[in-house]
Amino acid sequence: MFPTLETERLLLREIKKEDAQGIFNCFSNNDVTQFYGQDTLESVEQAEQFVEFFSKIYMEKRGIRWGIEIKGSTGIIGTIGFNSWLPKHKRAEIGYEIHPDYWRNGYTTEAIISVLSYGFKELDLTRVGAVVFIENEASNKLLTKIGFQQEGILRDYMYQNGKARDTYIYSLLSR
Repeated sequence: MFPTLETERLLLREIKKEDAQGIFNCFSNNDVTQFYGQDTLESVEQAEQFVEFFSKIYMEKRGIRWGIEIKGSTGIIGTIGFNSWLPKHKRAEIGYEIHPDYWRNGYTTEAIISVLSYGFKELDLTRVGAVVFIENEASNKLLTKIGFQQEGILRDYMYQNGKARDTYIYSLLSR
């Protein structure tokens, strides 16, 4: 059964087919995708493929992705979860995005803290990594504030709009 997480203001829940529009709203926005390593979506059908992908990686124990919903409202404002989940090695990478209408309200911080707690306690992770475009100042500040340590630069690590970009690699350990 897919785990539901609750924070003071948010419900982190399984992403369903009816969330495709919310996913499209995020991933069709250039402000969201500019630092994501993901092409901007052009159709809700592409978002429906994301929903299927999120379900598949969870079933295969390769990742877990929650929809971020504000309590008392309907529909997701973004997603958050673990990619590259390797239970044998007790590690995963965190990834997240939130629609710009909800930026700078503390929602991402609240969601990350909840997901990290779940990862360390329930998934028995010892390491959570994060890969962030160097130019993504907001995400770099956020991860540092939460306690992630910058480990280095991955040169030409991700492509965005056909151009190789450098990223920072971060980690947070359970100890």
